[in-house]
Amino acid sequence: MAKPVLRTQLCDMLGIEYPILSAGMGPTLIGEETGAPVDLVVAVSEAGGLGVLGGSGYTVDELREAIRQIKARTDKPYGVDLLLPRNIDFDGGMGSRDIDQLPLSEVLKGLPKPHMDWVHKIKAEMGLPDTELMVRMNTTTMRPEESVRVCIEEKVPLFCAGLGNPGFMVAAAHDVGMKVLGITGNSKNAKRMADSGVDLLVAQGHEGGGHTGRIGTMALLPAAIDAAAPVPVLAAGGIGDGRGVAAALAMGCIGVWVGTRFLATDEGGALPVNKARIISSTDEDTRVSTAYTGKTLRASYNKYHDLWSESGLEPLPFPTQVMISSALLAGFIDAKKDDYVGGLAGQVSGIIQEIKPAGDVLRDMVDQAVDILSRRLPKAVQVQ
Repeated sequence: MAKPVLRTQLCDMLGIEYPILSAGMGPTLIGEETGAPVDLVVAVSEAGGLGVLGGSGYTVDELREAIRQIKARTDKPYGVDLLLPRNIDFDGGMGSRDIDQLPLSEVLKGLPKPHMDWVHKIKAEMGLPDTELMVRMNTTTMRPEESVRVCIEEKVPLFCAGLGNPGFMVAAAHDVGMKVLGITGNSKNAKRMADSGVDLLVAQGHEGGGHTGRIGTMALLPAAIDAAAPVPVLAAGGIGDGRGVAAALAMGCIGVWVGTRFLATDEGGALPVNKARIISSTDEDTRVSTAYTGKTLRASYNKYHDLWSESGLEPLPFPTQVMISSALLAGFIDAKKDDYVGGLAGQVSGIIQEIKPAGDVLRDMVDQAVDILSRRLPKAVQVQ
């Protein structure tokens, strides 16, 4: 049987077979193995899409090593996604740019007293163990300039900014043959990023997992396409199968950026409890909260959302809020309190029924999208 053909402008721009990118996903701050993110990138790229490495949990040196692992395992195009926050909070217990790592217990001592007291209160009331973690201050998020430099030196085919505007590094990236992608959640920022010189833009709707905005995908896409023109746009948020791919193409997008569906795969780097929660979720079982990072972030619903809502506290600046959530999450995991554990996930969780290889997920998306666009849609819709 002949392979299906699903090509757009994106395929020509990036040298890929299918216009499907996996959203950047990487290691966590709680000691998760760092191999899985590379496995997912390779699997998606080898299947004809483009795998994107989420670099936010790596140190700068680990990022370079992960990139070289990808290059050693596939000759297909790939991407790297970094967070480029406008401001990084180094106040309180976060130390300084010159420190590579700190004990989490020391970081917590520098938090505002109400937040520190709340963490101790939850740990005492729930009997959570004292899990000592080392907080790495030399991650790519804390040292974005060095991390961008690594990507340029390694000539990463596609640089993606999961947070922030990458316009400042476009010229340097183009000098070594790289493409640059930005991500937006509203049309105003879509125009701002397009004007900064990015090659591609992802418009992510409110449905999406991880950091997310306020505009739904269906409303966002046409507005972002119009605002960013002539910069081409990919769709994200609520896309988990070929129906979503076909819909995005019909809206005028040149491809899709898919997170949750690829997270729930054999190669996805999520904790087993988080994968299980995605599979068991309905479309109503995610929440948007500032509990995890201090920014609005969608994750699978769990009782930690309730604890934070009931605290009455204001979120701390990114990434200091991450220290609070990491301290409690590590305790929940060690105490096997799975009801309080839930990872990043979008509303599309409601249509994900099984964990399977990432390559199979991509091929299923392509088959279904091709079937809709070439057979089912022409039969269902009459036009003149």
